[in-house]
Amino acid sequence: MSETLKTQFETIREQLAAEDMGTRMKALHASRSLSMSERFTLLTMAAIDPYARIRYDAVSQLGTVGTVDLQKSFEILSDRLSIDPELDVRAAAAASLGSLQLTQAFDLLKTAYESTNDWMFQFSIVAAIGELGATQGFDFLAEALQSPNELVKIAAIGSLGDLGNPEAISLLIPLADDPDWQIRHRVSQSLAQIGGDAVKVILEKLANDPMPQVAEATRSHL
Repeated sequence: MSETLKTQFETIREQLAAEDMGTRMKALHASRSLSMSERFTLLTMAAIDPYARIRYDAVSQLGTVGTVDLQKSFEILSDRLSIDPELDVRAAAAASLGSLQLTQAFDLLKTAYESTNDWMFQFSIVAAIGELGATQGFDFLAEALQSPNELVKIAAIGSLGDLGNPEAISLLIPLADDPDWQIRHRVSQSLAQIGGDAVKVILEKLANDPMPQVAEATRSHL
C-alpha cells in the first residue's frame, strides 16, 4: 500500500512496530488523536513494548480507553500487574483496573499487594481497591489501615470512604485525633462520604481543627 493511501491508524501502527524506541514513543503520543477503538488496538500493542516508559503510558491510558473491550483490558492489565518487570508499570496496571472498576481483579490486586514491600505499588493497589467498589475489599482495606507507611494508610482511609460501608466508621473515628493533619483531612472526607448520624459529631469536631486545610474541607461537607 502506498504511503498516500495509508490511513493515519495504519501509519501509526507501523511506527509502533519500528525498531527505534523514539519512533514508537512518538507514535503512541500521536495515537491520542484517533478514535477510541483505534487507540485501544494500538494500546494493546504498546502495553507489551520492550521499553518500560511506553508500556507505562499505554497501561495508564487503558484506564479510560479500556472501556472499548473490558474483557481484553482485564487480560492485558492483569498480565502487566502480575509479571511486568517494572513496578511503575505494575502500579499503573493496578490504577487502571480500579478506574475501569473491574471487580474481578480483586484477588489479583490483593495477591500483588501481599507480594511486595514497595510502598508506591501498595499505595496504587489500595487506591484501586476503593475505586473497584468491590464489597470484599473491606477486610483488605481494614488491614491496610495498619500499614506502617503513612501514605498507604491515607490511601486505605480514602478507599474505605469510596466503599461507603458504615462498618468503616468505627475504624476511622480514632484517626480523627491522629497527629498527622493529612490523615485527619482524609478521615474527614471519608466520613462525609459514608455519611449518617454517627459521623456528625466527629465532622463537627474536625470542622474546628487547628489545621485550616482540615477545618475548611470539613465545613464544606457539613
